Amino acid sequence: MADRIIRRHLIISGHVQGVGFRWRAAKAAQSVGVTGWVRNDLSGTVSMEVQGTREQIDAVLAMLARQPWIRMDDINARDIPTQPGEYGFATRDDG
Repeated sequence: MADRIIRRHLIISGHVQGVGFRWRAAKAAQSVGVTGWVRNDLSGTVSMEVQGTREQIDAVLAMLARQPWIRMDDINARDIPTQPGEYGFATRDDG
């Protein structure tokens, strides 16, 4: 079913820190109505958990891919259990 809610854990590498990635990810997530969080990792990657439909998650990534200064070279994605009752999308401190 296309509108089934899923949760995806993403580790994104490339030019993703120091370019407003977290702020832009939060704005993109809010614009399509997904929940979750994003944070910079000490390794230079960015981690995100995004919960919504597959189409919504794809839309967030497409919006990020079109942003100036952001370059996503690799996205390691895996589906994880959903978190019922989660509200909003947060930027987290570096992890």
